Amino acid sequence: MAKKKKNIVYSTNPDYNYEYEEDFVEETLPPNQQKLKVLLDKKQRKGKVVTLIEGFIGSPDDLKDLGKMLKSKCGGGGSAKDGEILIQGDHRDKIMDILKAEGYQVKRVGG
Repeated sequence: MAKKKKNIVYSTNPDYNYEYEEDFVEETLPPNQQKLKVLLDKKQRKGKVVTLIEGFIGSPDDLKDLGKMLKSKCGGGGSAKDGEILIQGDHRDKIMDILKAEGYQVKRVGG
């Protein structure tokens, strides 16, 4: 993540240095404290069905690792970003079993 500059329009001080806001690194909660939602989605995907896992709280690296593990066990493609894991195809039951075995609290959302 890039460091953000604080808003400053003009400074007459020639020795002025920008102050950067500190990046907030989110700690990954243990699996038993995670409350994940597993749902089906086909919005803006030309009718193709994907399994969406929402509610992950943690670092982007841990999210990618979990997504990679789920993709390999389901045998499908997908992505993991912005706190969501997307797996191509309808794998809700399989994903719920895998996540429960890993110790996550899982809830099925929708039909």
